[in-house]
Amino acid sequence: MSARRCRAMMGDSRPILYSFRRCPYAMRARLALLASGTVCEIREVKLSAKPAELIAASPKATVPVLLLPNGAVIDQSLDIMRWALGRNDPGGWLTRADDVLIATNDGPFKHHLDRYKYPQRYNSDPAEHRAAALALLEGLEARLMVAPYLGGAARSLTDAAIFPFIRQFAATDPGWFAAQPLPGLHAWLADHLAWPLFERAMVRLDPWASGDAPLFFPS
Repeated sequence: MSARRCRAMMGDSRPILYSFRRCPYAMRARLALLASGTVCEIREVKLSAKPAELIAASPKATVPVLLLPNGAVIDQSLDIMRWALGRNDPGGWLTRADDVLIATNDGPFKHHLDRYKYPQRYNSDPAEHRAAALALLEGLEARLMVAPYLGGAARSLTDAAIFPFIRQFAATDPGWFAAQPLPGLHAWLADHLAWPLFERAMVRLDPWASGDAPLFFPS
């Protein structure tokens, strides 16, 4: 019996989220679930030993994966964010979403981030890709010099979707990043790092194994 059929027959009312604490895609999914007030069963994945249940739900076996009570599977982080906020969006995140900005982050910026952070994996020149990524961040800086968030006066889906990747970029060489003339971006990043919702999203969990008692998020 497939995982989704079994899930539907059980009639469980809570979605199941397969997640990994440090993955930026999983981070943004958890942020949206928290912002929407969606409670789910969370299963922390050990990437070197992915559970069979994750692979059965989504053969691509990358986190995050959200298994809905009706057996449907959402295995793209932005789709999880939009699903959660489509159910409940008290902060109006969806109304200020900038799809073009998010696509630039997920495409060109992520491309350069990976080759800057993992040069041995990609056989790349980290300085070249760091410079290319920095050039893209200058577009964010221009926005943040006129408003505290990427969508204007209030936080939006855009901020939550992009923040985990800027965090990763900054952490690759914190001293170098801190020295860059990006006051708006530095303030924006500091604001998100101190964001109580981010602290809740970064809960530490042991890897899940079949047969474990359900663990709910938020707890």
